Amino acid sequence: MADDLSFSDFTGGEKLRLVALHARMAKRGIAGPTVDLSDLQRKVKRIEKQAERRKNGK
Repeated sequence: MADDLSFSDFTGGEKLRLVALHARMAKRGIAGPTVDLSDLQRKVKRIEKQAERRKNGK
């Protein structure tokens, strides 16, 4: 998560999406260290960026 964001800065839908994405990453992580997680990490970063823009009013 971005440094200046807390979990309360996210909407309910964003929180749900973040939890689901992290669960998918954990499931892939079980498969081994060579599994690519970059697509899910990009989605998480996009959600964080959206929450940060909303928090800063931009």
